[in-house]
Amino acid sequence: MNDLVQFTLEGKCALVTGGASGIGKATVELLAKSGCAVAINDLSLDARLTKLVDQLSKLGHKVCAVPGDVSNKQSANRIVSDAIDKLGRLDYLVNNAGTPNTASVIPASDLDAMDENFWERILSVNLLGPFWIARAAANELKKTRGCVVNTISVSAYHGGGSSLAYSVSKSGLTGLTRELARGLAPDVRVNGIAPGLVDSDWQCEFGDVERYAKQHVPLQTVGQPEDYAQTIVYLCTGAKYITGEVVMVAGGMGI
Repeated sequence: MNDLVQFTLEGKCALVTGGASGIGKATVELLAKSGCAVAINDLSLDARLTKLVDQLSKLGHKVCAVPGDVSNKQSANRIVSDAIDKLGRLDYLVNNAGTPNTASVIPASDLDAMDENFWERILSVNLLGPFWIARAAANELKKTRGCVVNTISVSAYHGGGSSLAYSVSKSGLTGLTRELARGLAPDVRVNGIAPGLVDSDWQCEFGDVERYAKQHVPLQTVGQPEDYAQTIVYLCTGAKYITGEVVMVAGGMGI
């Protein structure tokens, strides 16, 4: 972490969804270490959420848990209201919660593997969830002239990913990012990042990603959660004239 950019965020408050693991966890840690108070969301009764809050609290960081399922409108409203009640304000919203809804990659040709229930879960978490959360947080973010950052995916642009449905949901989130930027301007900035390969405990197994990176990624490495967190926090805090954009963070994948 010594070579990473440091931020000074005392007095700022953030909500990070899907914050108990992977990119979300790294974002929570960077925000907290920078002095930001953070409400951490993940699914209810997830032991990782409780463990993370305990660990960061013992280090003296200002964090709290706001568990719940972002895909449910009422739950999303409750997550945001709980976060504001506990933090006192909201400056940054990181919509990071997402699901592949499969433990292994589904080929794009296997249309029968993606039934109505599969599509419903993918879209409700990956696309509707960020909308419900952003809608619930909009008024508070307008008061603080805050910002939203959505975690998208390179699959929104290049295809692939865990399934056809997953890529489509992330393409939709790209459009949502742009339209929220239009709808919440000029008070709130809305941007996104499109992660490539990630070294984390993702729910879907992609095989030998290290080998893939050596062959297909110009920087020849798999991205660490901290690499993505750096860009997310920068978009929250330093990108004052950037809105409606998605930053590709993929080691050059796709060029």
